[in-house]
Amino acid sequence: MKRYNTPHRSRVIKTRLTEEEYAEFSERVTLCQMSQAEFIRQALTKSRICPVITVSPVNDELLSAVGKLTAGYGKIGGNLNQIARCLNEYGAPYNTLSNEVRAALSELAALKFEVLQKVGEAVGNIQTYQL
Repeated sequence: MKRYNTPHRSRVIKTRLTEEEYAEFSERVTLCQMSQAEFIRQALTKSRICPVITVSPVNDELLSAVGKLTAGYGKIGGNLNQIARCLNEYGAPYNTLSNEVRAALSELAALKFEVLQKVGEAVGNIQTYQL
């Protein structure tokens, strides 16, 4: 009995192809001058498959709008922090106004969190694009 120096392969993979897909597959196999099985093994072990995630234009627009809102919140928050710092430097006469600015800053942060949370619920789990 003749022995071959190849690993024992017991697992079988099956798939269906359209006529066009099969014609392209056959052409590639012929060009590479190898068996169909070897071609598939090479394709599986030597290639990197990256999933492609398609995001609808509506979601792109929504994410863009949220990005602009978040940037706006950041600018407003920065301005409020500068105002609060100035008020804290001048002390007692501005304590009431200082407390109001702190409260506004807290409300702004809560609003930003709420908007991001609602957008997350509306959009769902967003995956990244192909690398």
